[in-house]
Amino acid sequence: MSFSKKIIIVVTRSITSLIFHIDDKQLKAVPNNGPLIFYSNHVNFMEVPTVYTRLQPRDVHGMVLADRWKNPFFRWVLDSTGSIPVQRGLPNLDAIHKAIDLLRTGAVVGIMPEGTRSGDGVLQQAYPGIVLVALRSGAPMIPIGFHGLEVYKHNLSSLKRTDFHFVVGKPFFLNSRGEALSAPVRQQMTSEIMYRLAAILPPPYRGVYADLTQATQDYLVFS
Repeated sequence: MSFSKKIIIVVTRSITSLIFHIDDKQLKAVPNNGPLIFYSNHVNFMEVPTVYTRLQPRDVHGMVLADRWKNPFFRWVLDSTGSIPVQRGLPNLDAIHKAIDLLRTGAVVGIMPEGTRSGDGVLQQAYPGIVLVALRSGAPMIPIGFHGLEVYKHNLSSLKRTDFHFVVGKPFFLNSRGEALSAPVRQQMTSEIMYRLAAILPPPYRGVYADLTQATQDYLVFS
């Protein structure tokens, strides 16, 4: 681990611990070795450094909007932590290949399939890029949800710590069952993946995936 990365982890963990009262007991369920894709809801910027530092010492790489590299400070942080730039609205094949290569080394790759921050933590429609990473890498997937931090700005203005809760689901694999990856199949897989995330979140956070009776597991394989 580089010196820059060590400094970033120590400082970021300290800052997030000051801002949040972090309930991370369920993170013990995250496998501590082997390739892994974790995916999450995207509330605001703060869950990214919080989950990154709490998954250490695993080799974690997040897929991050490329615009963040425009800021010199964030560019240094993102490069030091091995983040993967993705372009909004583009196929991002280079980013997908980079993620697959990292997974084949046994790393952890974090993806937020909604592609943008919700602000309130309520799930939005997800994009299917995560499907290609999962199928082509063969890596297991695990949902990690966040809730509580959506009010941190209000609490921070009152010098009050915010309760930040992690919830973790059961690992699984994605299996295409030999079907061609048509757009409807990719979307069905994405929905199945997201319903697994919705199921571990409190009901008010489930958003477009609130109706769990619609959830299927046709393409999911549990070990």
